[in-house]
Amino acid sequence: MSGHSKWSSIKHKKGALDAKRGKIFTKLIREITVAARDGGGDPDTNPRLRLALLNAKSANMPKDTSERAIKKGTGELGGDSLVELTYEGYGPGGTAVIVEVMTDNKNRTVSEIRRAFSKYGGNLGESGCVSWNFDRKGQIFIKNSDIDEDVFFEKLLELGAEDMSYSSESIEIITSIDDFDNLRDGLVSENHELISAEISMIPKNSIKIEGKPAEHMLKMLETLEECDDVQNVYSNFDIDDEIIEAIA
Repeated sequence: MSGHSKWSSIKHKKGALDAKRGKIFTKLIREITVAARDGGGDPDTNPRLRLALLNAKSANMPKDTSERAIKKGTGELGGDSLVELTYEGYGPGGTAVIVEVMTDNKNRTVSEIRRAFSKYGGNLGESGCVSWNFDRKGQIFIKNSDIDEDVFFEKLLELGAEDMSYSSESIEIITSIDDFDNLRDGLVSENHELISAEISMIPKNSIKIEGKPAEHMLKMLETLEECDDVQNVYSNFDIDDEIIEAIA
């Protein structure tokens, strides 16, 4: 699955994001707040805010909650003290891991992240130690349905897709950041059901792991995702679907 994010696929397949709606809302509120703080409160002129609001809508977050987050970001409801940080390190089996956070307490956050890494046989590294192996891309998941794959693939290429991957539940589509909005809007206009649409870190190369390292890897990433300050977790691991099912 080189060129795709296996961890993103697993989360969608297991429904882990939908099962933790409260945590999703917390992450979305923080993203909206910081996007509005850094780029202004108008989504028409702030692409990051526009995407955050679209994701909030997809997650069925109340509109007034989004509006309060925007006002907090622009200072109308008092400023915020959130800072954005990125941590990099190594997981079980020499896998690469990137953790993006928004926090008001750096010491608390790095302590939680370091604990999660060390508990499952990983370790934090220096800035840049693994990010060279990732590209920032648009990543869209849509619900798999009865479609003509050849026709669909041609349409995706017209819209700017670079790659796609099928599973029984969903279709993962990778695109450049420049083509991201056009592709997402095109899928919506064609009445495809979007599961998620985000700017993600896609690994250039993957590392296959199995056995205990695979089990520890999944537990480590789940632990990181559960940290309140963590927004996104990316990795370049590859685990066979049968092993994932057995662990799950």
